[in-house]
Amino acid sequence: MSDLFPGFTSHWLDTEVGRAFVRKGGEGPPVLLLHGFPQTHAIWHRVAPELAKTHTVVLMDLRGYGWSTAPAGDPAHETYSKRAMGADAIRVMSDFGFARFALVGHDRGARVGYRLALDHPGRLSHLAMLDILPTFHVWREIDAGRFPGAHWEFLARPAPEPEEAIGRNPNGFFDKLMAGWTREGTLAPFDARAMESYRQGANEPLRIHAMCEDYRAGATLDRIADEDDLRAGRTIFCPVALAWGTFFLTGRDEGGPTPLDVWRASFAPDAFGRQVEAGHFVPEEDPAGTLAVVRELLGREA
Repeated sequence: MSDLFPGFTSHWLDTEVGRAFVRKGGEGPPVLLLHGFPQTHAIWHRVAPELAKTHTVVLMDLRGYGWSTAPAGDPAHETYSKRAMGADAIRVMSDFGFARFALVGHDRGARVGYRLALDHPGRLSHLAMLDILPTFHVWREIDAGRFPGAHWEFLARPAPEPEEAIGRNPNGFFDKLMAGWTREGTLAPFDARAMESYRQGANEPLRIHAMCEDYRAGATLDRIADEDDLRAGRTIFCPVALAWGTFFLTGRDEGGPTPLDVWRASFAPDAFGRQVEAGHFVPEEDPAGTLAVVRELLGREA
């Protein structure tokens, strides 16, 4: 794994639920990179070394993922709420001496990012979100029958139903899921070393449970937090960039709103962004396109 991040140092940093595994490299303004489901910090191996030429880059495994602690969770799913995960991010960056920083998130990591931005508006200088729509919006579309429930509904079912189903063949489940979300429908876009990291991180009961708890929190507390902020008219204070793939955010009618339209109408009225040449796994399938969007964002005045 260290071969994927030459020159980066490795750290174990304390959080309120255990420890976070973190890598750090480069010099310059700080940028935190957060991965999504069902992956680890390894998703950034084609982006982080380049970004570290101009910035201090911090990569972190979210709680429950990769090598970070996987707490058991709680009946209300607060342990895996994006608000709680955002607190981990603030603590990690504070430990490195960064009170304010940029954040680039993919999938679940982007959900942590925008929740942090809404809860702590002074903490983020810039926010990039890769291939997501707001949590409240996805659930509204699922409820209306315009988006398929798919893994969102399956993983959010009460324990232990999804845990037991996945546990019968974790590698088979996650390999099929990830291949289906790439632009070409195979695992070819992934580096073998990164795939090994993902399989290790998704092949034990505690981490399978953590992923399900992540989605249960998304269906409950995260959605409620979004709806509360919508009613209050809260928006993200810092500059916001979006990048999305060519097909993953399905469910819209032809000519319907783009991800940019959805974000501008809700939490990020001044966001900019564009589609890149990728399926869902934007940092690995189109690292050049990802870097272009991120660098454009970081070049804007905070």
